[in-house]
Amino acid sequence: MFTDDRHAPRERVLWRLLYETAARAEEILTLNIEDLDPEFRRARVTSKGGAIEYVHWATPTARLLPRLLAGRTSGPVFLADRRAPTSGPRVPADGDINATTRRGRLSYPRAEYLFKTASATLDPHRQGWTLHQLRHSALQHLAQAGRSAPELQAKSRHQHLASLGHYVRLGEETSARITAETDPVQRRRPR
Repeated sequence: MFTDDRHAPRERVLWRLLYETAARAEEILTLNIEDLDPEFRRARVTSKGGAIEYVHWATPTARLLPRLLAGRTSGPVFLADRRAPTSGPRVPADGDINATTRRGRLSYPRAEYLFKTASATLDPHRQGWTLHQLRHSALQHLAQAGRSAPELQAKSRHQHLASLGHYVRLGEETSARITAETDPVQRRRPR
């Protein structure tokens, strides 16, 4: 889905960035180009509670991001399809508009609608998935790859380890492996 050219570059970058950073959708949708640090593949986000933190992305996002930005140096990373209204109650703040195109920032409801529509054919229930499920998928895949709860906490920036419990269901095999690896008698035996 991330690589399907039928989807617009904006959506592919957004979905990939959400998955690779395991960030909250609001954090990514409110990114401005000035928040990006492409050299170190990271972005400065304002997290839940207002703290300034960094999220990191991988090579696929690093390759797609310049195509999306197309030379833009300021303003929202993710732009709406249409120009922002210039009068009335729905006029966005100046910081939420691209100065050149006058397009506003992509909204959470629109981004979620596009993802649900695109993912409906892959979803067994045909409902489509939420943007938040990209965060869950990223953390589940990292846990399945053997990442520890503290590593998941660092990646996701969750406040409490307990909130990561449903990702880290390692079971009896993990317990047996840990016991065997730390057994002092087993460590002395030649292999």
